[in-house]
Amino acid sequence: MERNDRQRSRDSLAVSRRSLLKSATILAAAQAVPLVAEDDDHPRTPILAYVGSYTPNGQGIYLFSLNPSTGTLTQVKVAAAVPSPSWMAIHPNGKYLYAVNEISNFNGTTSGSVTAFSINRTTGDLTFLNVVSSQGGGPAHLSVDPLGQFVFVANYGGGSFAVLPILSNGSLGNASDVHVDVGAVGPTHATNAPPGSFAISGHEAPHAHMIQADAAGKFVFGADLGQDRIYSWLLNRAMGKLIPNTPAFVSVPPGDGPRHFAFHPNGHFFYSLQEEASTLLFYDYDTSTGALTQQQMLSTLPPGFVGTNFTSEVRVAQDGKFVYASNRLHDTISFFEIEASGRLKRIGEASTLGDYPRSFTIDPTGNFLVSCNQRSDALTTFRIRAAHGEDEGLANRLVFTGQYTPVGSPAVIVFLT
Repeated sequence: MERNDRQRSRDSLAVSRRSLLKSATILAAAQAVPLVAEDDDHPRTPILAYVGSYTPNGQGIYLFSLNPSTGTLTQVKVAAAVPSPSWMAIHPNGKYLYAVNEISNFNGTTSGSVTAFSINRTTGDLTFLNVVSSQGGGPAHLSVDPLGQFVFVANYGGGSFAVLPILSNGSLGNASDVHVDVGAVGPTHATNAPPGSFAISGHEAPHAHMIQADAAGKFVFGADLGQDRIYSWLLNRAMGKLIPNTPAFVSVPPGDGPRHFAFHPNGHFFYSLQEEASTLLFYDYDTSTGALTQQQMLSTLPPGFVGTNFTSEVRVAQDGKFVYASNRLHDTISFFEIEASGRLKRIGEASTLGDYPRSFTIDPTGNFLVSCNQRSDALTTFRIRAAHGEDEGLANRLVFTGQYTPVGSPAVIVFLT
């Protein structure tokens, strides 16, 4: 959440239609020309991307194009000037985008909000649909139900999770359910923090940090950093309610602070990233019961690391062979090979070449990874180098493309597929 980032830090390109036709490398002109790009041999359609940023350094949601051959990102425009859209997700049908507004004063309340947009899939333009309360302060994360019926929201400041129905036109209804986290919080210092760590970010109160359903949309999981818990619910679709599973949650080691998690494409492996301990936990996931069974814990940092680090994001590669996790202050992305059992084998890490990577995303081709470096106001793009014979030792290492892309306080990037 930006709340503690502030504490810890103190803290279009516009071209004419003529130049577009000449270069064939930029997505769209100001007049929303059709999107075209080329690689060395064949015309290829660029991939649209949206970058959410913290205002006022950022201007809201930016529209970019990604060249799928080179990884070059080109800014098209500011697509929506909304306050602090620090997390976004796209509807499974590709027609709607939803963004949290990480604020705590929506309509004179102490809540944040969620904004809904329709997407013009030709130009990438966003059209405002509506905005509703997130039912808690400082929403940090949202996700869309795999069946497209609900948006799930995690409110960090409010310590709550909410279910927002998606209406027939893509706009959002008021919350059909709100789960307020109650109960004890973990200790200030993480059990598994590196020696000398002062990674203290959120154990004074419950802090909901992520919520997402499994691939079938049957069970929904929510990570509460302050409580060191990962909640599990059965989704009642008819009512839009989260029904506590049995058990209602699993606990991570005290003080370690679960932040984000990721499912493996096979649906049976679950990886949880702990913000204050800088660890990854691997769980077996039972799709029939929603049960998580811990199998492994390992550090996201290199052997011998001492001092303070805060992890931020975890992703599983589309091919299911690798897990990536980002480190803030250490400013790296670590990568791990996934064994047949789901257990992880550390390979190494690569510098993000930017300060405080708040999140990162792998593009739809699986060839590029883009890091959102919040404090250095830039995106950095890396080619994911796959294993080839004698180069196996370089398997999925991240190779910088040489491109820094300026964005004020970037927080998240999502791709339109």
